[in-house]
Parts: sequence; structure tokens; C-alpha cells
Amino acid sequence: MRKALTLVATGVATALALTACGGSDSTPSAVESLDPANPVTLTVGASPAPHARILEFVRDNLAAEAGLELEIQEFDDYITPNISLNDGDSDVNYYQHLPYLESQMESQGYEFEHGAGVHVEPYAAFSEKHKDVASIEDGARVMVTNDPSNQARALKMLEEAGLVENIADDSSVLTLTDEQNPKKLDFQENQPELLVNDLGDPTVDLAIINGNYILEAGLSTDDALVVESVEENPYANFLVWKAGAKDARIDKLEELLHSPEVKAFIEETWPNGDVTPAF
Repeated sequence: MRKALTLVATGVATALALTACGGSDSTPSAVESLDPANPVTLTVGASPAPHARILEFVRDNLAAEAGLELEIQEFDDYITPNISLNDGDSDVNYYQHLPYLESQMESQGYEFEHGAGVHVEPYAAFSEKHKDVASIEDGARVMVTNDPSNQARALKMLEEAGLVENIADDSSVLTLTDEQNPKKLDFQENQPELLVNDLGDPTVDLAIINGNYILEAGLSTDDALVVESVEENPYANFLVWKAGAKDARIDKLEELLHSPEVKAFIEETWPNGDVTPAF
């Protein structure tokens, strides 16, 4: 898994200062209230799009008045943000949904808590070979994430499109029966951040891509063959923090992310629904 990490320079300086001092007003236990005259820093790990863009809106328009300074760390993969949070290099992160968080806590032993859903990025399947699902033939090659929590999600989306059948919450491409995969689709796994690259492979019929990577690649769900419904969608992204570490800074960011201003920003920035408010 690629672990490229881009840090805002001031965020690095803040982290080093906290380490050297053994804590400051920015440590979770110390921040009981916020004062706009003396803002405190909160370091947030996020995917570049849409998460960092939403956080930038909050930072530039809402945070200062609330007594909060946001340092935004951008991560290109799904593994490093939780490592950073667990190690104390981030105070919170904003990039994941509940099934993924639960799988990470189970497999890695993380003790995290989370807030309410902020937005949904619908999953989507793209193709450079086909114009519609009906033209996908038996045995077609389908690229899918190697992340189990999103793999079941991908299969349920394909079930809605009529390509597979009887998908359960714990289904994976490795356990599909002939009954579940009557078209004998050839599923191939790849890291989620690399699936966009698979679109250009002439042997690939369909690639199922996460919403943030759709945005980062300049794609749009308007051009997808299959798009996940956002109605009652269980994959809303939210803030995550270490268990017991929630303080006034996190409370305030949670409040701002669920504000009418943020909802309007999301709707105006992604009017086609590539990002949809979850509140």
C-alpha cells in the first residue's frame, strides 16, 4: 500500500512542538473551551478531495470566529491516516465510513470513536470499453478494491445493476458462488487508489472506484455505468478521534461540519451529487 503523505509545514511544526513540550493547550485533555481571541489548533488528517476541500472551507470561513485553527494533513491512501491518528500525529481524521472504521479497529486494534455522518460519496463503476451495463459480457474483467468493507459495497452496487445476485453484507469476490456470479465475471483486486489507472487497461471491462479517487482523477459519476444510491446510504464519512480524546476543539469542528454553511458549500460545489450531505 502506498503511504505517500503530504503534511502542511506548519502542521509538522505544531506536532514537533507538542512532542518537545510534552503537551500544550492543544492537547485534548487541556482544551475545555474555545476563545476566538486565543484560538487553539486542531490537526486533521484527510483525503485531498472532497474532505480537505470541505475542511479548507471551514478553516477559511468558519473556524477563526469559533476560536479554532485547523491544520490539514492530506493523505493519498486509506491506511496512513489511522496510523497517524493512533500515533498522535493527528488529532482527528476525516475520510472514512463506519464499515471501514470497524474493520480497521478489529484488524489493527485501534480504539477510536466517531462523529455523525457529514457526507456521502457514491461509489461508481466506470468503463472505457462499454457504454452501458447491458453490453458487459460473460467473463468480463472487473477491477475491484482489495478493501473488504468496500468490496461488499461494490458487489451490492453490481447486484442492483443485475450483474451479480444474492450478495450478503460479508460477501467478497473471493467467496462468490456460481449462483451469485452467474455471468462468471473475472474479478481482480487492486489497491483503491490505483483503480483509476486500471481504466486505461484494454483488458479491463469495468473498474469500481471510490468517490474521493473519482474526484481526484477529474471523473464524474455522470459518466459512470453504475452509480450507488445515496438514499439511506450507510457509508457516510465522518470525523474520527482516539477514544476518550474528544474535547472542545473536536466538538466545535463536529458542529461546524454539520452547519448550514457546509451543507450549502457541498451542494454548490458538487451539484451533480458526487458529494452529497448526510445531514
